Amino acid sequence: MITTNPSLQKEKQSRNDLNEMSQEISALTWRLFIQLIRRPSTLFAGILQPLIWLLLFAALFSKAPIDFLPGSSSYGEFLGAGLIVFTAFSGALNAGLPLMFDREFGFLNRLLVAPLSSRSSIVISSVIYITSISLLQSFAIMATSALLGYGWPSLGGFLLIAITLLLLVFAITGLSLGLAFVLPGHIELIAIIFIANLPVLFASTALAPISFMPEWLGWIASINPLTFAIEPIRMAYHSSVDLRAILIEAPYGEVNGYSCLAILLILTVGLFFLIRPLLNRKLA
Repeated sequence: MITTNPSLQKEKQSRNDLNEMSQEISALTWRLFIQLIRRPSTLFAGILQPLIWLLLFAALFSKAPIDFLPGSSSYGEFLGAGLIVFTAFSGALNAGLPLMFDREFGFLNRLLVAPLSSRSSIVISSVIYITSISLLQSFAIMATSALLGYGWPSLGGFLLIAITLLLLVFAITGLSLGLAFVLPGHIELIAIIFIANLPVLFASTALAPISFMPEWLGWIASINPLTFAIEPIRMAYHSSVDLRAILIEAPYGEVNGYSCLAILLILTVGLFFLIRPLLNRKLA
């Protein structure tokens, strides 16, 4: 009589489930990239828009007073970090659109009735896709900024930029995917994206420091998640990266680099726990 070890069977089953889920994630992610290859204009537009902003705004404020930009030698250098974060934010905010179109065209229903090992692969594939695109667009801005003479981050700076962008993209992507399930259609989601994009940008330190803003706008900028992502990336362009340094002179007090990353982490985890029950219910 042959006896089998229950723990070995359980371990083998877990490995099989993990392999199946990785295959599902790979296939669903590749599907999104195929859609991008067939419509590359969306990628080019996402890269071209911030580059135009970088050129025009840098030229517009090239004669700004020296004390207008604390710690920066030029407005282009100051603006680069803001556009990197804004590009990642915009891409993550659009993450729910492909899922919304799948809902409207009935493809999501086909996925839900398919024998998937885990329906979480639908969400994970979207997160991987948006993260990859956001990092690619951000690198294009960094390369253009370097060609214009606005500097290049050190190795430690690259690591800080990657961590900061990943935290921001994960948080906003989760929010966008949640909206894709809650809202009735893509028109409503696009409307929210259009309404949120520019106000969130202008109410941050992407285009101007808090010291230049009126008091009420300074308060908004000092609690804006984009600000907590912009300032660490701005520091990443300095020769030395010190997260203990004060990055934000907020109306409520000073905020250092560690606090900025901690706030982004709390935002990411908080949105995940807030949206997870909704995703579980919609994907059940």
